[in-house]
Amino acid sequence: MVMIAAFLLLRMSENSKINGDAAIALISSSSLAIGVFATSLSGGMNIDVFHYMFGSILAMSRSDVYLCVVMSIIVLLLFILFYNKIFAVTFDERFARATGTNSGLYNMIIALLTAVTIVVGMRVMGALLISSLIIFPALTAMRIFKSFRSVVICSAVTSIACFFFGMAISYAFSAPAGASVVIVNLAVFLIFSLAGFLLRKKSA
Repeated sequence: MVMIAAFLLLRMSENSKINGDAAIALISSSSLAIGVFATSLSGGMNIDVFHYMFGSILAMSRSDVYLCVVMSIIVLLLFILFYNKIFAVTFDERFARATGTNSGLYNMIIALLTAVTIVVGMRVMGALLISSLIIFPALTAMRIFKSFRSVVICSAVTSIACFFFGMAISYAFSAPAGASVVIVNLAVFLIFSLAGFLLRKKSA
């Protein structure tokens, strides 16, 4: 369902008058509402919806862990194999299209990678906090770094570090895993923002 939503979002952004932000709000709120409604019909809300909304690592089974590992490897392999094309489409889609790159195909690959990442992190982060796992690391890296490769590497390292620190805080204080990871990401974002401000001020 997440992958279908990602492709639908891509098509809506490309082929309609609905802009990206409005399309994201439309798809995410509709999908969440449908999911809660279906859950209430199937089990009378006996299923612990709190874990799906805000995440719980304890809700993951062994098969979920294996699935996360496999999907993570697939994401990394696809990103490495299509790195140059993804960079071209992300940096300047019009130029990439002019050079013969099938931008539609690679936009679909980006949407697929995003959807798989959401599926992998959904159980831990929850439906309401999963977007932060994607947004925060990139925004944090861009406070200091400017090149595409530097931002990708820094955001990957930051994401892993924040996740493990968040898990440690969640275990130590018996707090929700998703919220703990987001708080760590927010703290790192503020630190990088301050560091970037000081670096710009020093170079000015």
